Amino acid sequence: MATAEEVAKAAERRDVRDRWLLSAPALLVILLAATGPLLIVLVYSFLTPGAYGDVKWQFSSDAWTSVFLERDIFDDTLSLAAAHVTIFWRSIKLAIVTTLATLALGFPTAYFMATRSEKTRDLWLFLITIPFWTNLLIRTFAVLQIIRNEGIINTILLKLGIISAPIQILYTDTAILIGMAYVYLPLMVLPIYASMEKLDFRLVEAGYDLYATRFKVLRKIIFPLVKPGVIAGSILVFIPALGAYVTPSVLGGGKNMMLSNLIELQFGQGRNWPLGSALSITVMIIVMVALLAYVRNAGKSGVRHG
Repeated sequence: MATAEEVAKAAERRDVRDRWLLSAPALLVILLAATGPLLIVLVYSFLTPGAYGDVKWQFSSDAWTSVFLERDIFDDTLSLAAAHVTIFWRSIKLAIVTTLATLALGFPTAYFMATRSEKTRDLWLFLITIPFWTNLLIRTFAVLQIIRNEGIINTILLKLGIISAPIQILYTDTAILIGMAYVYLPLMVLPIYASMEKLDFRLVEAGYDLYATRFKVLRKIIFPLVKPGVIAGSILVFIPALGAYVTPSVLGGGKNMMLSNLIELQFGQGRNWPLGSALSITVMIIVMVALLAYVRNAGKSGVRHG
């Protein structure tokens, strides 16, 4: 005769088994949808490019070699692929600078919102989310109209007599930075605001009562408490900025390519699907390494503060 404890354990096992059976179809779909395309791209990166696109089912590691190296057409020697390295560096640099720029703009914005009354907070939150109502391409073209040679900025500066000729902003790295900072700024503001809203501002007042300077209160009290929001915002900005396609295409022109443009070129005009696949996997690896390093450092810092 089974004891009450054995019956309870058997019922618990049945409950766990039923939960797994019920969730199995959804988990299978998620698994296939998440890993299926990634596996296809990974397999393609080890194949030979076809003559008119597509791939030949012949194993080759040339695509991975070509990510950072190029083969001389005369003596078949390998050398550093300067164009690819430049594009990788530009993409990583612009992604980092965009993250820092949105943090510099987003942190005080979130602080301003969090220190308003509850009625006006909702209004400011509503205003921050308005850009999401508009298509990314339209927003990028709006930035283009502002920074082009005949745009608002140059027109105002020319009429004020500050400059004698239009400043060339469009089709530069600066234009890409301005566009991405504008596009991704709400992604930085919202997580920081979510952390800032929970902040007990009595701690800030206590810091001032102890004669701490504004900078010291910011560094010792506010920033450590809202650091999870800063980390979340930085991740939300860095990842799409590294893989941005529309903004570099419209504001950077053909001369200022980023990784996404290079990948699109290989799948399109370049007709080199294996190289495009290898570049895609490389970008994913860079993002994963950056995220792991960032989260690990943040975790160590959190332990020290704790």
